[in-house]
Amino acid sequence: MISAPRSILFDFDGTLVDSAPSILAALEQALQQSGVTPAVPLAPALIGPPLRRTLATLAGSEDAALLDRLAAAFREAYDTRGYQLTAIYPGVITMLEALHDAKIGLYIVTNKRIKPTRLILEHFGWTTWFSGIHALDSLQPAAPNKVTLVREVLRQHALGAASTWMIGDSAEDRQSALDNGLRFLAASWGYGGAAEGAEALAEPRALLRIANLQASDLQR
Repeated sequence: MISAPRSILFDFDGTLVDSAPSILAALEQALQQSGVTPAVPLAPALIGPPLRRTLATLAGSEDAALLDRLAAAFREAYDTRGYQLTAIYPGVITMLEALHDAKIGLYIVTNKRIKPTRLILEHFGWTTWFSGIHALDSLQPAAPNKVTLVREVLRQHALGAASTWMIGDSAEDRQSALDNGLRFLAASWGYGGAAEGAEALAEPRALLRIANLQASDLQR
């Protein structure tokens, strides 16, 4: 029988929350303010990579000055009110409550900037559920990718790879787990496509069953 992990690392967008509507609205506003016609459609598939990479894709340009303007416009739109449009995937609250009650250490590892990540967690009242909240830009210097971020989170919190799982929705999430020796489970409800070829969760509640938590936890 598989025992419950001691710790779980969660991706954020596409795993715990659906930020697509709010992010896409802020991206559209940033493009309009800068007079840029998007090079690709504004679609949920854009969500997940670091902001600057997404902006370069949308702008069809690597021009640093342009990307700086777009990033500033996006942050202004998103960090003031846009983040409040973030939705919670069905079943996530029950899952997080049960895991927290079972004394499993919960951590956020995200490509999202740390400021809006914390704003959203505070907005939902989730902050106390997590033992650590980590983003690429929460490290100094910023982590170059999520593989590095996960490695640093394991080090900072002295988490053993054998007893730590990672949940995410993207190929990058999966690779970050595998490169750090973690068991990976794909959030099939997200928009990153990680479920293909991976151990997949059909719904958040499925994680509780796989972790063999008590029936009392599952009935919350």
